[in-house]
Amino acid sequence: MRSATLKKAMRAALMVEQNEPLAMSEVDFPLVPPDGVVVKLDACGICRTDWHIWKGHWDWLGVHPRLPLILGHEMAGVVVEVGGEVRNLHVGDRVVAPFHYSCGLCNRCQAGFQNLCKRPQFPGSSLQGFVYNFQPVPSSEWYLFVLPDSVDSLAASTLGCRFMTAFHGTVEIAQLRPGERIAVYGCGGVGLSAVMIASALGAEVIAVDIDDVKLEKAHEVGATFSVNSSSEDPVSAIKEFTNGGVEVTIDALGIEETVQNSIGTLRVRGRHVQIGLTTAKERGLVAMPIDIIVAQEIRIAGCHGMPRRRYPDLLRMVDKGLIQPASLIGQEVSLENVNSVLDGMSSFENVGFSVITTW
Repeated sequence: MRSATLKKAMRAALMVEQNEPLAMSEVDFPLVPPDGVVVKLDACGICRTDWHIWKGHWDWLGVHPRLPLILGHEMAGVVVEVGGEVRNLHVGDRVVAPFHYSCGLCNRCQAGFQNLCKRPQFPGSSLQGFVYNFQPVPSSEWYLFVLPDSVDSLAASTLGCRFMTAFHGTVEIAQLRPGERIAVYGCGGVGLSAVMIASALGAEVIAVDIDDVKLEKAHEVGATFSVNSSSEDPVSAIKEFTNGGVEVTIDALGIEETVQNSIGTLRVRGRHVQIGLTTAKERGLVAMPIDIIVAQEIRIAGCHGMPRRRYPDLLRMVDKGLIQPASLIGQEVSLENVNSVLDGMSSFENVGFSVITTW
């Protein structure tokens, strides 16, 4: 049922051309999918993935968005309309969504790895995204998660991409254990999330970045040691501090230097998790110290999103106050501020998460 108060049109920020300012425009109110819902957004994060799409990166991955495109894939909000086939979601439910739609039918989804679906769809890339205030969500009972009362929409808007990816990377991919040491390269949204989660898991966390403000934020959320790699060699500094290296590294940036330094920071039989994706400079290819990887039995794994089965664990930790994703929000912005946030990402000046809360 559609509420009589819902508007027939709404405002959106449209990417008409890549690497050009988004255009503020009126778009039609979405139709509710038979198997889905319409969500009124309370908050939507602006992620570095949005920046990559806006800059025109990842054509080497087959990413060719159809324009005009609405960006955005980190949302939280309230269900305002329900399709006729939906039974377990209701008007008024507060929900959060991961950044990828999965089919639920392929062998990867059936094996519990919906984040690696054979037929994924990505809001803000292959589908219209969330940078407008009402969003149709197909297959919503498979895709959406109802939020506990203790987790507000602002905090939940941080969970759908960067935070959940960092959670999957530390908990499942790295299998980080209490007492281990981890170095996180790059203290943007993903990196700061990884710092917070790793600290909550009982690890000793080392943060690496070129920005002292971001390193200060990393200390606020759990880092015990940090290195400004613009003025100091992080590999030497970390090996001296740890007397030989760390058990786990995460590269949350995706440039050749941070990949190589992450691997160089590990001790024998260390584990490296690659979360950061490359830019147009690398085009997906970076040189790696293969002989060291072989001789020291270094293990390297990628990390893409998070399977559905991990969402209850993540929400439980937020609910219990073990992690506080809302503390990573650097600024709340209006729809009109999206262009300035994207520009700030080009110079890596934004600290923490930028979240749209006003349309």
